[in-house]
Amino acid sequence: MKPRTFFAAIVVIALLGGANVIFAGSSLAQEAGLFIKDIEDLPLMPGLVEELGSGTAFDTAQGRIVEAYATGPVSEGGVMAFYEKTLPQLGWRRLDIGVFQRENEVLKLEFPGGPGGGAPLTVGFRLMPVGP
Repeated sequence: MKPRTFFAAIVVIALLGGANVIFAGSSLAQEAGLFIKDIEDLPLMPGLVEELGSGTAFDTAQGRIVEAYATGPVSEGGVMAFYEKTLPQLGWRRLDIGVFQRENEVLKLEFPGGPGGGAPLTVGFRLMPVGP
């Protein structure tokens, strides 16, 4: 198991109230739906369900590019608060509202339905290499 993945599992367990929930490794956490499928160490906020098959993932010479979507009865403010609290613990640095960087990758959180898009809320996760 990668160190970052293990650390991500520990952070999510802690955020969920941890002592009563123990995962043997990242594969169990992924099976439980706690991480984005193609971004193995990006936790999925409680209340969101990933829309499998709706995104894309591929590798380029510059790095990986991933688009993933999740929906749920959550608010934009709640999503932003969760990720602004969680991502720095996983090594991500906030660049702007909904934009984070770690090493040579940038992660953007988007809301395709726009402000006040109605329930359930759709959250887009875009991971891409840092531009030249």
